Amino acid sequence: MSEGTTTASTTASGARPVASFPRHEQTFPALTPQEIARMRRFAEVRKYKDGEKLFQTGKPGPGMFVVLSGHVTLTQRDGLGHVTPIIDQGPGQFLAEIGQLSGRVALVDGQAEGDVETLLIPPAQLRALLVAEADLGERIMRALILRRVNLIQAGAGGPVLIGPADSSGVIRLRGFLTRNGSPHHLLDPKTDHDAAEVIARYSPSSTDWPLVVAPDGTVLRNPSESELARATGMIRGLIKDRIYDVAVVGSGPAGLSTAVYAASEGLSVAVCDARAFGGQAGASARIENYLGFPTGISGLALTARAFNQAQKFGADIMIPVEVKALDCSREDGAFGLKLDSGEVLRARSVVVASGARYRRPEIANLADFEGRGVWYWASPIEARLCAEQEIVLVGGGNSAGQAAVFLSGHARRVNMVIRGGGLGASMSRYLIERIEATPNIELMFNTEVVALQGAAGASLERVRWRSRLSGEESGIDIRNLFLFVGADPATGWLQGCGVMLDRGGFVVTGAQVATARGDLASGLETSVPGVFAVGDVRSGSVKRVGGAIGEGAQVVAALHAFLGDTAKPAL
Repeated sequence: MSEGTTTASTTASGARPVASFPRHEQTFPALTPQEIARMRRFAEVRKYKDGEKLFQTGKPGPGMFVVLSGHVTLTQRDGLGHVTPIIDQGPGQFLAEIGQLSGRVALVDGQAEGDVETLLIPPAQLRALLVAEADLGERIMRALILRRVNLIQAGAGGPVLIGPADSSGVIRLRGFLTRNGSPHHLLDPKTDHDAAEVIARYSPSSTDWPLVVAPDGTVLRNPSESELARATGMIRGLIKDRIYDVAVVGSGPAGLSTAVYAASEGLSVAVCDARAFGGQAGASARIENYLGFPTGISGLALTARAFNQAQKFGADIMIPVEVKALDCSREDGAFGLKLDSGEVLRARSVVVASGARYRRPEIANLADFEGRGVWYWASPIEARLCAEQEIVLVGGGNSAGQAAVFLSGHARRVNMVIRGGGLGASMSRYLIERIEATPNIELMFNTEVVALQGAAGASLERVRWRSRLSGEESGIDIRNLFLFVGADPATGWLQGCGVMLDRGGFVVTGAQVATARGDLASGLETSVPGVFAVGDVRSGSVKRVGGAIGEGAQVVAALHAFLGDTAKPAL
């Protein structure tokens, strides 16, 4: 949303007044003539005639505009042909949202009302402005973030999802878009006339749900996350022949921390993630033991701040992009990361921050119900599905505890199934006390889920479990099962590169690989010079958000040392 200001009453174009937006003074700050003068060295003057578009929905935005004279009307346009006025902006206002830090596609249209003169600040110059002009940059950055928040809350911009809210495809895509901070809105064909018309026109089968209408009108049938991302401009192609200083694989807390510290120190950084920023931490309902947040913070809120910080310093974040293999031959002095698109990303060094993938218990028909009542995270989307229901949650670690407490505020009863005989060895004390004080959480120790029941191709209906002490089995009707049983390291893409793994598949670093390589490795360096590992994927890491962020900061010193050495000419 590239936004600005207007008068206190509704404008002639139908746009909302500034005062009707939450935190409007921070969302639409007015720039003084002195501030505009300071911005001119980062900008170029652009003029537009009445009716000309400054930017268009679905097309890459040129950067941030500062209005010098005239007015610009902002409107939302979706793929169904609806155009909704948002706001008018006049002299002293600026038009941009957080996506313009990296030249992402515009989420709204901006059209000149009368003759308009502006300053255009391209993305690279906008990032330079935010760093060089600290006080002014802080106000602009806050406004850019709040504008994206407004778009998300209003469901303005982005794709339209058409289908039942509780269908597995809708839940999957809404989760993907929500985790990536992408505006979208959902229409149910049972209650919305336009959605019903689209359904009638395309006559989808049950396997086509949901239909997704991109801003340009393209209709997708139950797309993958990658297909949706490409249709909506989330993924951009690689710049030909570019070699980054650092390629970070994974955008959890460790990967984002690496990106922020490396980019802020002048290194060129690319970050790849197969699904969403934040990793497993991003799915945590509330983190209460992270330094500096005494009232707690959701994992999504914490990692979204880091995601925005990384963009502010110029890191290229590519989501969803999966790294399929790592080429360590370095024939031209750079590593090659083979992507799922077939492209090869090249970098002088690599940081493995790919974390871990959710572990799947050995239950015969588990895959049949994934997305149909079996969940590996607990976001507000899943919480709404189990309102006033009895649910089962499996796991005894911190992630399980956070999810149980969160879901207890929505479900009638949470049956918490734990294989062991207690929680003390695997869960923080504050969470144990919270769980024990929550009346609708039932702890079931020395128990494991052994069977799932439900009609073929339909949703979960019943869960059976067994006591590990007596062997007795029992079960109840359950429509939602949450699994938090640990995770396996995501290191398959490293095969064939020579990176040493331990017996559990985690990446070995530091002194453990010194003898294998013949010299002394730095604490976070792997058996392959120039390849480093941080966070949960690293053997011996503490598996905590704070530890992952600390390692991401720590590895930057090792990167500088390696890049400095490799930059020296051979004697």
